[in-house]
Amino acid sequence: MEQMVSVGDGEVWADDSQGEGKGEHRETDGLPLVLLHPGVADSRIWDPVLPRLVERHRVIRFDVRGYGRSPAPTAKFSLVEDLVAVLDHFGLSRVALVGSSMGGAAAVNLALADPARVAALALLVPGVTGYEGLAASGFMAEAEKLATAGDMDGLVALTLRTFGAAGTDGDAEAAAHVRSAIRAWFTNHPHQVPDAPAFDRLGELSMPCLLALGERDQPEVIRCNEDMAARIPGCRLVRLGGSDHLPTLREPETVASLILEACEGPAS
Repeated sequence: MEQMVSVGDGEVWADDSQGEGKGEHRETDGLPLVLLHPGVADSRIWDPVLPRLVERHRVIRFDVRGYGRSPAPTAKFSLVEDLVAVLDHFGLSRVALVGSSMGGAAAVNLALADPARVAALALLVPGVTGYEGLAASGFMAEAEKLATAGDMDGLVALTLRTFGAAGTDGDAEAAAHVRSAIRAWFTNHPHQVPDAPAFDRLGELSMPCLLALGERDQPEVIRCNEDMAARIPGCRLVRLGGSDHLPTLREPETVASLILEACEGPAS
């Protein structure tokens, strides 16, 4: 069921599968899954994997402020604080977090801040706060140049070259996701407060964790993901040979299976 959720001085659009007529979800159905989208797309990026997930779990997803169906922010906010507000709204005391890129960074930060609340982590091409050299070489400088010129088509093309290398000519689906997300980059920049550095604390994570990297992702992200997996105790590292920074579009069946495997171990 779709609804608007209050988060601090704003609100976000959220969707709870429990209210969509798919049957009653019981505790024995496993942990609730909370899906956290990347910075290059909104929560619609989960559409290709959602049907398999809701068959076995209650699934909550939401759009970060400024993305998708969420209003642009008008006050300072942090990704983790908004995530906590969404969990509180739905009365979720213990969940499995599934985070892609930006969403992966938020998932890690909450797992460090409140480990009792996070039973499992499924991280897809994740970012992480406090890691040096994550940005693609020259990407920000070129993006700023295109933004100054008001060249939205150029920004979309640059982003797809950088993050969508596995796409075919045109890649209309990925382009639509990216075009929508770019608007949020500009509305959110003056208001988003960075969350605490997490990279040097990854060794503190104790919950089951899967990290899937895309072998066709940008080299900086691949290196970051390898470094993250090496630091997280017991982390299962999976390499997706056909994926770039958009694994739910490139290999949805594999990704859905990995999410379910990662999140169905701990049940309480």
